[in-house]
Amino acid sequence: MNHVTKWVIGMGIVSIVIGLFLLLFTFAPGNWMMGNGSFMGDRNDGGMMHGNGGMGRGGTVELVASNEPNQRLPIPERLRPDRVTDEALYYTVRTERGEHRFFNQGVSTETLGYNGNLLGPMIELPAGKTVYINTINQLDEPTSFHWHGLVIPGAEDGGPHQSIAPGEQRQVRLDIDQEPGTLWFHPHPMGATAEQVYLGLAGLLYVTNQAETGLPNEYGVDDIPLIVQDRLFTADGQLDYDRQMNIDGTVGDTLIANGAINTTFDVTTNTLRVRLVNGSNARNLDFSLSNGEAFTQIATDGGLLDQPVSLETLTLTPSERAEILIDFSDLSLEDDIALQADGIPFTTFTVRDHIEQDGDWTAAFTEAPVTNESSEADRRLTLFGMGNMVTIDGKQFDPDRIDINVRQGSTEVWEIYNREDMMGGMTHPFHVHGVQFRILERDGKPPPDNERGWKDTVAVAPGEKVNIEMTFRETGTFMYHCHILEHEENGMMGQLKVD
Repeated sequence: MNHVTKWVIGMGIVSIVIGLFLLLFTFAPGNWMMGNGSFMGDRNDGGMMHGNGGMGRGGTVELVASNEPNQRLPIPERLRPDRVTDEALYYTVRTERGEHRFFNQGVSTETLGYNGNLLGPMIELPAGKTVYINTINQLDEPTSFHWHGLVIPGAEDGGPHQSIAPGEQRQVRLDIDQEPGTLWFHPHPMGATAEQVYLGLAGLLYVTNQAETGLPNEYGVDDIPLIVQDRLFTADGQLDYDRQMNIDGTVGDTLIANGAINTTFDVTTNTLRVRLVNGSNARNLDFSLSNGEAFTQIATDGGLLDQPVSLETLTLTPSERAEILIDFSDLSLEDDIALQADGIPFTTFTVRDHIEQDGDWTAAFTEAPVTNESSEADRRLTLFGMGNMVTIDGKQFDPDRIDINVRQGSTEVWEIYNREDMMGGMTHPFHVHGVQFRILERDGKPPPDNERGWKDTVAVAPGEKVNIEMTFRETGTFMYHCHILEHEENGMMGQLKVD
């Protein structure tokens, strides 16, 4: 072997070593995150994720039970329309900067909210109607209004391309033509989404119709929303995203429900409908009841399941939603049970009355289940990486690049593959704008029963392949991305154009 060959081999080895050191530096402690709930192992037949403790991403941020005094669960205001006609409803939604005190002995912290200091209202969107929303940005930075889960044109979707400057306003037109369901809205400006959501920008969208289902539907009484989030606070009770931010997904040790800690709700009916929204930046949440009893899941992200499913544990990744029914008929007055996430109670239900609701809710599920028949994938997407090296198909987001072109009205099957990395990998919640899809299979097997409904976000575990089917009804440019908000901002996002 001559000297030149030896030199080339030697330089190659040095380059490999330097590359490995750079890679390790990129994910060094301080930039790593193990994040209880941010990593998951295999999904079992019940549709639940396991291995939430994660794999080697630095220090774990475990959820802890709070010793804060109990407080009544805040129910988001039902937004009143500015005007109503036979065909349309008109609303106004403003982003605002405010203050909120989370802890009894703490200080107020700066927050963001829609039409208030923190979070936002519930906006009702009747199917078959046109809804106009005047969106106003009263922040001192750009934002956008993303209508998560709505099947609407790309120009109204509120992605990074529809940024609204400080002091500006824009009216959006939403033609509501989809199944009733629990959706939500949040900001989507490139580079600021994670922080704006963390500080409080999130609101509810209820797609409704006039059909009688027998399901509990009295808002705030037997039909309540729970926007569940984890947050990390400073010693005096403030939010400090700049200090708490983690490039692999920001997680906290304290659970909040509708913006409050240790909440209570007085139950006055035998059956309570709870609409769960995982509004966390990065944490996956395993929901269960403190008494170990089962509840009934009736809906996924975009509407009712084909059939109700009895579960003792339900896992939701960031931006996933589910509707569940909790039966209190066998409990005595003044009995209480808690809804918990990862074993940590965050909302306690106390039985105050046993009013029986009218109607039989099982009548809402009389139609035959839809067969999720699998077929060959039209496209294959690969999710890979962690921290600031996350990619889709080896590429990071470029606002000037269209990654996928499809024809309006076409139906496609996408295979989403989460390629494992050298540390095992983490689950990515994959979200597509402007559509609702069905999960066809997970690693060649049918999805669990509680995923056989309309979805807009799907959890893909390390090494897993998930096939989804969707029809592109609306035109425009849409995003698809990981809904770990820090991953989205680090470039784990692509653009889809429908012509």
